[in-house]
Parts: sequence; structure tokens; C-alpha cells
Amino acid sequence: MRAEFEKPDETTLAEMRRLYTETVVDYASNPRNAGSMPNPDGFACITSPGGDIMEMWLRVRDDRILRATFWTNACAATIAAGSMTAELARGKAVIDALRITQQDVLNALGGLPEGNHHCALLAADTLKAAIR
Repeated sequence: MRAEFEKPDETTLAEMRRLYTETVVDYASNPRNAGSMPNPDGFACITSPGGDIMEMWLRVRDDRILRATFWTNACAATIAAGSMTAELARGKAVIDALRITQQDVLNALGGLPEGNHHCALLAADTLKAAIR
């Protein structure tokens, strides 16, 4: 099961704090909902043009997302985006979760540098693909 991400050391955390909001640092350092899910109701795996992979698993009951988990092979910003997207989806009606956008993820994270906006897009697109 893919669940573990390497914890950043103090030097890496200091560099992350220079680049990212505290929310991004928190979600990248302590990702919520990380790992695969047995027998999911929805699953998607998307590889970005740059080679970043995002996987997302969903548990759905009565048209509501009860649980969402993710895994990625990518950078801290992508880990944070996947973690936040899973949090945003949890508890939502499927139709409402389909409306989660890149901008929603960026807003929830308190923003990302422009060069990392694609991380939020990858997470939002993977969620939509898992729902479909």
C-alpha cells in the first residue's frame, strides 16, 4: 500500500516555508488521507505531461463521498494539493465534488507559486476522473 511520504528534515522545512504558505507546508509535511484504499468505488491515475503521477481512491455511499485518499510521486506542492483535494471532497455530494476546481484547491492552500499551479490542477483533475 502506498501510504508513506518521506518527512522533510529541518533544512527542507525552512526552504518550504520560504516558498509556500504554512497550510501548504502542513499538508505536505503531514498529508491527510494518504494511501490506497481496498475495493474503492472510484479510482483514477493521471500522469501529467511532466511525469508527475497522482492516484485517487473514493468511497461513495448514497451519492456522497465518504472517504477520499491519494498518492503521488511528485513534489511537496503536489502532495499538499492531493491531500487538500481529498479533504475538500470528503463529505460532499458527488455532483458538488465534481465542481472542485484548480482554483478551489489553490484557495484552500492559501495559494501556490505560479510555477506550482499545475499541482492543484492535477489533483482536481484526478478527483474528477475518479468520480467518473
